[in-house]
Amino acid sequence: MNFMGYRRPDGSVGIRNKLLIVAVDECCEGIARGIARKFDDAVVLTNWYTCMLGGNEETFNQMIAVGKNPNVAGVLVVAMGCGSILPSQVADPIAATGKPADTLTCEEVGGTRRAVKIGIEKLQKMQDYADSLTREPFPMSKLVVGVKCGGSDTSSGIASNPSCGAALDKLVDMGAICIGGELFELQGCEEILGRRAVNAHVAEKINTLIANERIRWSVEGTDVETMSIGNSVGGLTTIEEKSLGALHKTGSRPIQDILQINKDFIDRPEKPGFYLSEVTMLCGGAGVNYASLGAHIILWTSGAAGFSNAVVPVIRVSGNRDLINEDIDIDATGIMDGTDGVDAVSNRIVEKVAAVASGAPTAIEGIGDSTMTLYQKDQRLETVLCLSCAK
Repeated sequence: MNFMGYRRPDGSVGIRNKLLIVAVDECCEGIARGIARKFDDAVVLTNWYTCMLGGNEETFNQMIAVGKNPNVAGVLVVAMGCGSILPSQVADPIAATGKPADTLTCEEVGGTRRAVKIGIEKLQKMQDYADSLTREPFPMSKLVVGVKCGGSDTSSGIASNPSCGAALDKLVDMGAICIGGELFELQGCEEILGRRAVNAHVAEKINTLIANERIRWSVEGTDVETMSIGNSVGGLTTIEEKSLGALHKTGSRPIQDILQINKDFIDRPEKPGFYLSEVTMLCGGAGVNYASLGAHIILWTSGAAGFSNAVVPVIRVSGNRDLINEDIDIDATGIMDGTDGVDAVSNRIVEKVAAVASGAPTAIEGIGDSTMTLYQKDQRLETVLCLSCAK
């Protein structure tokens, strides 16, 4: 099975030709939006964590990593001019991949109106470059596919999650890279995951990073909601129960490694297979996390909740007959009443992955895209809680 993609200068393959505008500080976000209005495929990624680099390195690393994502054809990095993050610090590593990357600083060009005008001119050159690219056939082994759940209910663990897990197994068998995340929602599954790890070191990393996430979200004296009302109304009673259902979306193939996203580095998968990762359980942040890891597509399991990412297309799968709607790409409701099976639904998911990779839009692609949320772990809290990355 093949798909039709865009060859990138660094040898990777894109399935979309997005133009990314990175606003390295929130003050220039309006400029970035003003530029983006003129282009259908422009996407704005804004750093809302202040204009300072110290303490925000995880966000800084993600801005660069998203720019390197193969679904991005070109990148314009915008700054106000008074912050600690220089646009060249973001643009230069992206340009090293061979794709067009340029910079724009408002204070240097004489104000907002001129910045928008010049930015449009710069992005138009990237649009012309993107328009010159043509799709060509590639094997499914070139794809990187993430998986996430949201709006989970009892149908998730019975229908949509097992179907996506089976689809990931088939994609891995084709040579693709597949990635799961949401470590907080894998609590109680450590022993099962450890048995799937390719070696004892990977199993140890899984235990360490799941424990770290549990500690972050369970600080004594705080009242933090970690299951939504929708989860509870949908029939889930505990995080452990939710986790055992969520586990099914990771499939059954060996776990090659667990990819980390932190202030020091962002891992990228190096060979085919299934990986766990530190992709957050928070929806908008998860989309950007997956883009940072190089994902082309995200499989999203749900009751009926819609989630979109402007860089990484999202294929939605639901088994809830009461809630399913036009936002859903794959109907898995037949599993719940015995008229359909996991294997059949997983085959439709794989076929949908190939179609979307070849340019077919998902059900709500480009309609109500979610914010490109840059989520990072607070370094102060990490220090107080004595948490660190897994070696």
